Amino acid sequence: MQTDPAMPLKPHQRTKLDDTDDALFYQSPRFVTHVDDGFIQQLTDLYREYLQPGMRVLDLMSSWVSHLPEDLTFADVVGQGMNGEELSRNPRLEHYFVQDLNQTLQLPLADQSFDAVLNSVSVQYLQYPEAIFTEIHRILKPGGVAIVSFSHRMFFQKAIQSWREGSEASRLELVKDYFQSVPGFSAPTAIARPAAPSLLPWLGIYSGDPFYAVIAQRMGNS
Repeated sequence: MQTDPAMPLKPHQRTKLDDTDDALFYQSPRFVTHVDDGFIQQLTDLYREYLQPGMRVLDLMSSWVSHLPEDLTFADVVGQGMNGEELSRNPRLEHYFVQDLNQTLQLPLADQSFDAVLNSVSVQYLQYPEAIFTEIHRILKPGGVAIVSFSHRMFFQKAIQSWREGSEASRLELVKDYFQSVPGFSAPTAIARPAAPSLLPWLGIYSGDPFYAVIAQRMGNS
């Protein structure tokens, strides 16, 4: 697999602890949310800030829920994920398709066909992010927005090494680098809201999941 030499990932940094076929790991549906309510609310609020009614939206690496604002109606919402049963249960998706982005790096979608591409709590699993972010740029319309969000949670055995062994701050920089590796994206905007320290963890009282997001737009008129 050829990669962009400007990318910060070396071959060993793309590796996973569990290198078996991802289709096996994701073959059973998981109808759970992988972040807490506070994270979900912040993500929905962020979407409301950047998305407009009537947009065509791609939810990349989606599942049974997309966290889109309920009061916004879109022209089309397409989902891509690893489990068809999860995707079929997502009430916001008009269409969906199953694809392993670590095996098939090109999306079966037309150039400049989406106003927004979203990726929530899944970027840590991409082994060839430079290829996928190039695809995100390709399918976005000029001025279209990409929003990548994440927290500290993950399927540890399926996350790439650079993510597993990084800090929350380094992960934020890594996603910014993914955008910056692709010509034609605007300078990425980063949002960092680390979890506040909890004084009462022994009582089961926690401060909530940290919230991170990186946003960039496709520049140009064509």
